[in-house]
Amino acid sequence: MDQSQPSIVTKDLDIPLHTIGFEIDHLSPNKVSGHLPITSKCCQPFKVLHGGVSALIAESLASMGAHMASGLQRVAGVHLSINHLKSAKLGDFVVAEATPVNVGKTIQVWEVRLYKSDPSDYEKKTLISSSRVTLLCNMPVPESLKSAADNLKKYSSKL
Repeated sequence: MDQSQPSIVTKDLDIPLHTIGFEIDHLSPNKVSGHLPITSKCCQPFKVLHGGVSALIAESLASMGAHMASGLQRVAGVHLSINHLKSAKLGDFVVAEATPVNVGKTIQVWEVRLYKSDPSDYEKKTLISSSRVTLLCNMPVPESLKSAADNLKKYSSKL
């Protein structure tokens, strides 16, 4: 994949994530991950990652994964719990990983972890937040929204 493609993928899948500079790296029913360079777009006044941005990432990644895990049926977040453990400051590099805890017929629970990482060595990472996202799933997709899953299908085989 060339350098411009990840940004296009995120823009096609989740405009709010794209707007803050988040890029999706992996997309499957078992894991959704990506990364975010911490810029002024996602910081609060003290120049650290805004907690609301961490929540946005958690809800977005869990929703994408749950949508795929439910066979592309409609999903809706019903509960988000997030613990902010450490800060990420302006200039840091954050990696996010969402994985399912439970994939049931009507409820899914996903865990989303954000790590501060050294961009030159992804193995060196520090947990900065841990989230649980509960989603209602397998709801019918309205006819007018049937195309909503097209980009997920398009990119899931490529990432």
